[in-house]
Amino acid sequence: MESARPAQADDRPACAELLTRALAEARAMRGGATLAGDATSDQLLARWTRTGAEAALHVGVFHDVVVGLAAATTFARPGTAELSGRIECCYVEDGARGVGVGTALMQSMLAWCDEKHCRDVDALALPGDRRSKQRLEAAGFTARLLVLNRQMN
Repeated sequence: MESARPAQADDRPACAELLTRALAEARAMRGGATLAGDATSDQLLARWTRTGAEAALHVGVFHDVVVGLAAATTFARPGTAELSGRIECCYVEDGARGVGVGTALMQSMLAWCDEKHCRDVDALALPGDRRSKQRLEAAGFTARLLVLNRQMN
């Protein structure tokens, strides 16, 4: 059975491995190197699990095995006192895709953002990443802005 829950300390090795795969997959996609930057899985996990951080790290579980992870943060929108959420990562290992783990993770992240009283939630998808875009649309997200970038010499 698939489910999602907040990550625990003993989930860290699985999270590090999953995030390393997620970063490699992202960096191989168009725009992924810019999005992922130079961050390592250890740096991201530290940021998402730091005490007092407005961040959450959840794991996706299938038959009692951690097979996915998702992370979200909150931030104040410029010029307002209202909080917004941002789903920064949602990844399920290849062999566990299509069984509902990604959906459980997305619902878990949205529930966390709701608990934090976020007025809205952003999520990122790379150009051409149809699978992520479809998962986000199934969760009620709509595209509202495309950001194009040109590197200068």
